[in-house]
Amino acid sequence: MSTPDIACETVSAPKQAGLSRIGLIVPSSNTTMETELPELFRRQSEATGHRYTFHSARAGMKNVNREELLAMVGKAADCAAAVSDANVDAIAYACLVAVMAQGPNAHIGSEESIAQAAADNGHPAAVTSSAGALVRTLQEMGVRKIAMVTPYMKPLTQMVREYIEGAGIEVLEAVSLEVADNLAVGCLDPQNLPEIARNLAREGADAIVLSACVQMPSLPAVQMVEDELGLPVITAATATTYEILKALDHKPSISGAGSLLSGAPAKLPAGI
Repeated sequence: MSTPDIACETVSAPKQAGLSRIGLIVPSSNTTMETELPELFRRQSEATGHRYTFHSARAGMKNVNREELLAMVGKAADCAAAVSDANVDAIAYACLVAVMAQGPNAHIGSEESIAQAAADNGHPAAVTSSAGALVRTLQEMGVRKIAMVTPYMKPLTQMVREYIEGAGIEVLEAVSLEVADNLAVGCLDPQNLPEIARNLAREGADAIVLSACVQMPSLPAVQMVEDELGLPVITAATATTYEILKALDHKPSISGAGSLLSGAPAKLPAGI
């Protein structure tokens, strides 16, 4: 084996101008985050010319219940070290409810643990989590009241509700679609979301969280619901995308995915 061959195996690929690498930590049964995020960043690339690649590590989780979610949490640091081998610029821990299942403000410790694992592996990277991204984005927007949709069973939806309310944001209504199998969640039709959103108890809401889950497909409905209902619409995926772009110091320039990612400030209802 030649010296250049050895170097290719032991030295991480150098950073390239005009290219950012994004690491994802996802549940093993996730089929949505690795489709919606690349599509969002494809639109960003189309607008800006900057390119993005995605590099994933998977942690075992099939059913969305507290036991499997907590088991997944213990694998996050190992996943972070593995994905950091790709010398990524940012890492997103893309399982909202696994973090929230740990209790109030758990995203802070989860993000610190992932960042430490990547740094200890010799490849420090900016870190966000879908749980942290959702609550921080709502806070940054000045949102005080939301209505939201989740695919979870009612006890998990209540846990998510309490987590968000613990961040100072009132949840006026939280609809549970009650799908326990994570693969089945990924097969839900996003075209059903506009009708669900119309029926939300949203009087007084400042925004709608159309999918409080990284696995429930929602991207095709985000702009449609925002245009129809006149409220900012965000999802776990769009909030995560927003924070990744912030970490990279890139201005959002994404079309068709709501005002949050358009580059224009979200318009909250009058009086907010």
